[in-house]
Amino acid sequence: MWMYLGLLAALFLGFHNLLKKHAVQGNEVFPVLLGTISSGFLLLLPFYVGSAWYPEYMKSLNFYITNIPWQTHGYIAIKSAIMAASWLLAYQALKHLPITIVTPIRSAGPFFTFIGAITIYQEKPNGLQWVGFFLIIFSVLLYSRIGKKEGIHFKSNKWIFAIIGATFLGASSGLYDKFLIQSLTLNPQTLQFWFCFYTVLILLVILSITWFPNAEKRKAFTWRWSIPLVGILLQIADYFYFKALQDPDALIMLLSAIKRSQILIAVVVGGLIFKEQNKRKKLVPLAGIMIGVFLILYS
Repeated sequence: MWMYLGLLAALFLGFHNLLKKHAVQGNEVFPVLLGTISSGFLLLLPFYVGSAWYPEYMKSLNFYITNIPWQTHGYIAIKSAIMAASWLLAYQALKHLPITIVTPIRSAGPFFTFIGAITIYQEKPNGLQWVGFFLIIFSVLLYSRIGKKEGIHFKSNKWIFAIIGATFLGASSGLYDKFLIQSLTLNPQTLQFWFCFYTVLILLVILSITWFPNAEKRKAFTWRWSIPLVGILLQIADYFYFKALQDPDALIMLLSAIKRSQILIAVVVGGLIFKEQNKRKKLVPLAGIMIGVFLILYS
């Protein structure tokens, strides 16, 4: 069952990435990020209020937000800091790079998760899983050659390093999620609500220094309908992802790889919508990534 929940998370993440490209293209990145996370927080706020006033009813809906100790709040705040840094790097990269380059690099996230799952959680891959992961990495390297034809040189472009950093931090957060869900026994909605709360606080501090005092940057920001939808789709995807992680049999390395199937939507549909270059050539490494994901699922 947890694999199907992972596929549902991938579906919503695919559309989330498309709308995210629309939200940040030619726009100020930091307020866009604040808007998306705030939208997710507002989506979850009624569940928090309902849990305080009508706990039995919310429990019957399986959307009850539990009371947690301060130590657990600290653990969630750490996740918020990790993901805030990851998103700041990723949004800046997405603003300056084609989505058909950004998304496949992000697809290398399972490789970092793969290493962490082996060393931290002692998850044991089999032969096909090894082949699948290395096929994904090889396909991402193939994308770097295609990217050069669009004037994107992977060794000198700082936004490439930004998206690689974002990918590493995102993978670290994925490993941390297993600890939060399974070791601390947090339910998805509790983790999502407090994660959004602390992330909004972190972003408000950053924007109060870098964006609010700057009149030119404030004028450069454009509100778009896609901004709140990005936050809503992310929370839906995270809900299915965290529900999958609640299964004690769930393997984070496989779940992370399953989520990468979102690139089918981002690369194919996104390439058509944003009219990016070399779409046909990008289908070759895309096929490699999809075969790698299939091998992991098949194994």
